[in-house]
Amino acid sequence: MLVLNNSRVIPARLRGNNSITNGKFEILLVEEYAPNDWQAMIRPGKSARIGTQIVLSKGNKKTPVCATVAEIDPEGYRRLKFSGTKNILDELEALGEIPLPPYIQRDGEIAGDKERYQTVFAKSAGSVAAPTAGLHFTEKMLDEIRGRGIKICFVTLHVGPGTFLPVKAENLSGHTMHEEWFELGEETVRAISEAKDSGHRIVAVGTTTVRVLESVAGRNAGKLNVHKGKTNIFIYPPHQFQIVDALLTNFHLPCSTLLMLVSAFASPGGVRGREMILSVYAEAIRERYRFFSYGDAMLIL
Repeated sequence: MLVLNNSRVIPARLRGNNSITNGKFEILLVEEYAPNDWQAMIRPGKSARIGTQIVLSKGNKKTPVCATVAEIDPEGYRRLKFSGTKNILDELEALGEIPLPPYIQRDGEIAGDKERYQTVFAKSAGSVAAPTAGLHFTEKMLDEIRGRGIKICFVTLHVGPGTFLPVKAENLSGHTMHEEWFELGEETVRAISEAKDSGHRIVAVGTTTVRVLESVAGRNAGKLNVHKGKTNIFIYPPHQFQIVDALLTNFHLPCSTLLMLVSAFASPGGVRGREMILSVYAEAIRERYRFFSYGDAMLIL
């Protein structure tokens, strides 16, 4: 059983100007609270004080699309209220850009990235970063997998920027993950449960898929049930995985929670997993593997 995350990346990067000074801003939408009410990251943050109005586009409209800073939380995230549109989501295709990671250097947006930074099975819009392990699959490959009698099912987890933030706490228990919205549907619950009962292996594609399945199992005595909500599960060694038997994942950033998750998966019962993963990374560096979003993958069995 192959389990994939079908979240779709939205054009979450917006550019605008201060309505008074004309200073430039870059906005990254993070989470929707309600229509036209979003949590966001803004650069330069020092200029985005409460009450600052950012004009995103005038276009042919009499009323420009604007974002007004309503709140600033302790971590520096801004709460933005949008005006000039019924719903900013309807404007993103025209105003927004695909939020490529900062390590992908582009001189302006490359047209191909709109499709390349998207899995071929992307369906549910809401991520601000791609579930990158899924980028390795083509329609042809998925058909070949099904042709071998392997079932494929989907979960949804909308990837937020918090997933990639480094751990800065001296003790891992002091690190708090940002919450991300997910959904586990009835069809997937039934398919995975039947596969587990039949002794088949559950192969998760990506750490986001692992986090959905293990979050639900952790709340439901090791079993899956239909669930929709948020998770901030932080998996690090030692951790007992209850659903996932194998993991396909990309190579991750140093000090990231994702690197800790794969270390836990490589050896759920102890510290050998960290040593094993670090040796794998050393080999990848020696052999000049490509890392991160458009990079190579590893399969942990």
